[in-house]
Amino acid sequence: MPAKIHHVILTQEQREQAEIVARSYKHKEAERKRARILLLADAKHPEGGHDDQTIHEQVHVSRNTVENVRQRFVQGGLKAALERKEQIQRKARVLDGEAEAFLIATVCSAAPEGQARWTLHLLADTLVAAGYVDAVSHETVRQTLKKTNSNRG
Repeated sequence: MPAKIHHVILTQEQREQAEIVARSYKHKEAERKRARILLLADAKHPEGGHDDQTIHEQVHVSRNTVENVRQRFVQGGLKAALERKEQIQRKARVLDGEAEAFLIATVCSAAPEGQARWTLHLLADTLVAAGYVDAVSHETVRQTLKKTNSNRG
């Protein structure tokens, strides 16, 4: 078994915070498990300092999770270890609330002259013409309407 790379040593204040999170049902289960991992991994405390295998069996998480929590604690502190990792590659939303409201109002209005109904392409063109966005795909319009449950038919 390889030696631990990231050693967890909690201060008294960090330990108290982790104990609160581990026992509190106000926090998500994943956060409680991460707090338990840190408490069991704390090398300074007599009840801590367990190896990854023991922690993985007691907390019912994978060994990779144990190592990742250790690493995030060492690199970013208690808050980084307990909270969910920030998603870096997430795209920004194309349509804000105002644009979505305009889109829904447009869908609920009468179709343009010469058209039997609104198409996704017509709606996308209308959003651009109204100046809400510079460009938007019909797929974005479709997903927005699906999300808002705007079925008109």
